[in-house]
Amino acid sequence: MIQYEKHILDNGLTVITHKDCSTPLVTVNILYKVGARNEDPTLTGFAHLFEHLMFGGSPNFPDYDFVVNGLGGESNAFTNNDYTNYYLTVPAEGLEQALQLEADRMRTLAFSEDTLRLQQSVVTEEYHQRYMNQPYGDVWLLLRPLCYRVHPYRWCTIGSSIKHVQQASLEDVRQFFNRFYHPSNAIMAIAGNLDHEDALRMVRAAFGDIPDRVTPACPIPREPVQNASRSLRVKRDVPASALYKAYPMCDRFNHDYYVYDLISDILSNGNSSRLYNKLVKQQRLFSELNAYITGDLDAGLFVVSGKLCDGVDMRIAESAVDRELQAIATEPVPEAELQKVVNKYESTFVFSQYKNADRALSLCYYDMIGHIDWVNIEPENYRSVTPADIQRVARATFDPRHCSTLYYEAENSSQS
Repeated sequence: MIQYEKHILDNGLTVITHKDCSTPLVTVNILYKVGARNEDPTLTGFAHLFEHLMFGGSPNFPDYDFVVNGLGGESNAFTNNDYTNYYLTVPAEGLEQALQLEADRMRTLAFSEDTLRLQQSVVTEEYHQRYMNQPYGDVWLLLRPLCYRVHPYRWCTIGSSIKHVQQASLEDVRQFFNRFYHPSNAIMAIAGNLDHEDALRMVRAAFGDIPDRVTPACPIPREPVQNASRSLRVKRDVPASALYKAYPMCDRFNHDYYVYDLISDILSNGNSSRLYNKLVKQQRLFSELNAYITGDLDAGLFVVSGKLCDGVDMRIAESAVDRELQAIATEPVPEAELQKVVNKYESTFVFSQYKNADRALSLCYYDMIGHIDWVNIEPENYRSVTPADIQRVARATFDPRHCSTLYYEAENSSQS
């Protein structure tokens, strides 16, 4: 059970503290409610660009990493389609300075042409390294716009075009910062060896005078219902052909979210799962095969992806996958099979909160989705799923008309 206290400062900053005296460390986690879904379609990749810019220095701390290293700490960040997260872990006695460091860059960054150009270069290199120059790197650059036609989930965090980041101006960057990087758009969790009152006092001293900015809400378009199958076939210089089948699913706030997650576990979580046991181990159609959900705030995707074994025909492999999807949609899932994946989820959930850094992130995330209490009771949502739920959702989802398929073929493949 994670015990916590929650406060909201006058400027709108949400502050959550969690005390754990078993460690000499403390983690400061700040989640900004901005991801790729909040970007202008003509200026994509900015949420990710800011993940880099935020380490470029602020007026009172021109070298962020130098200060962190001096405290004996470590820091990092990540961006996804829904939010951007920054975390900093230091010895407990360094908490006050860590908060000052984070407050300074929330207040304002040290924007300069040199800093912007440097980080544009870094992001461009990351684009080539991660998306263009490694096997299967461009899969999501192809799959997202195939699955989404209107919603901003149609582009990756790197952007719909790397030119958007490359051509960004200093004014573009300032406007993005002013719109999204302010107190009421942030959630802070502090976890570790702390006193709640002392930590809150330090937070007020560091962040209390940062003015909030009222910014207009940007409506996010709802993706229309997909009623016709879509497909894309590409050839790439990769070791093996791969198949990607994506189906629209519900948003994070719908109870069926847990049903989808458990369906993915029944299909592919572990060596006893259906897809692995039948299509990898027994029939040897795939060398690896996975089912998973994207876990987005808005309506996301249920994805089945796998790499084909040498000599396997793509049509045969796809038909085998379709049979397994139809089986879970038409045949009741045994109670024991469902209970097994629920137990496995609960075990993973408990172990995922072992570190204070993970607890801090969980507190921020669950507060963002409006259910901070789920940080302790989320497994109950999974335990409430029934075999009838599994069959109902699978039947509604695994309709060929709702499927977007990417055929990612190796160049040496003879398939057409």
